[in-house]
Amino acid sequence: MSKGFWKKLKKPILAMAPMANVTNMAFRQIVASCGKPDVFWTEFVSIDGLCSVGRERLMKDLRFSDKERPIVAQFFGKDPQKFVVAVKLAKKMKFDGIDINMGCPDKKIIKQGAGADLILNAKLAKKIILTVKKAAGSLPVSVKTRIGYGKYDKEEFKKWLEVLLSARPDVITVHGRTRKMMYTGVADWEAIKFAVEIVKNYNKKNKTDILILGNGDVKDLKDAYEKIALSGVDGIMVGRNVLNNPWFFYKKSKKISPIDRKKILLKHLTLFSKIEKGGDFNSLKKYFKSYLSGFKNAKSLRIKLMNAKSSGEVRKILK
Repeated sequence: MSKGFWKKLKKPILAMAPMANVTNMAFRQIVASCGKPDVFWTEFVSIDGLCSVGRERLMKDLRFSDKERPIVAQFFGKDPQKFVVAVKLAKKMKFDGIDINMGCPDKKIIKQGAGADLILNAKLAKKIILTVKKAAGSLPVSVKTRIGYGKYDKEEFKKWLEVLLSARPDVITVHGRTRKMMYTGVADWEAIKFAVEIVKNYNKKNKTDILILGNGDVKDLKDAYEKIALSGVDGIMVGRNVLNNPWFFYKKSKKISPIDRKKILLKHLTLFSKIEKGGDFNSLKKYFKSYLSGFKNAKSLRIKLMNAKSSGEVRKILK
């Protein structure tokens, strides 16, 4: 087991989750400037796409800067040899780690036999991890998964975790929902606590040091530390609530003013223009709601911005 940068991190570890069409290079830099987590993940990237003529189009999802280190490249797919191609690319790009997505519940991903569908194909899942580890060399390998496929079943979940552990990844991240739940209902942190017991018992028995992170419904830093204490995880991963609050990981007491929120949006506009260069302006609009909320007239301001057609128009409205 390589561990790489993971062994240098102080526990509990705070990580930002990979979110499709959200956690791109510009957004990661925004979060880094507001209060940096211990680890960043890229958006998930298709290994099939990286092995096709569409490879160049996907390369933008793998861009990053040193401001975002340590950063882990996340890949999804089902073909072990295509994972090797993706790993070689990640090594060439000097990523700090590789993550295998075995938890995405999206129907399009499931139809490909990837993401959470691998929970139903344990033999292939293990082969993928072992193949990726061999190709990764000294680069640490992690797996992100869920507590099951259909209805939560404790024994089935245990069997699944044991398969992952037998391949000995450096880190396992567990989202407290099944594939069937998608993002509905409440994340089951008792199931994550159960996973911690299994991982720690495995480590003790086999003299390994596999880390486990918990993911799901972490509201704020206070809630994060409470969930860490409840479950015993080595760290937490946060997704949607970082989109709603880019200051999520800021550890000092600070009241975020409307001016702060406007400034961060202006900064994002600048980063977007610099990084994307001709990218789809409408892709920015998801951030308007998250940045501009919680103050008087925020809603009316957001409505104006949602009708804007350019960064210049947004700047004019904000003034």
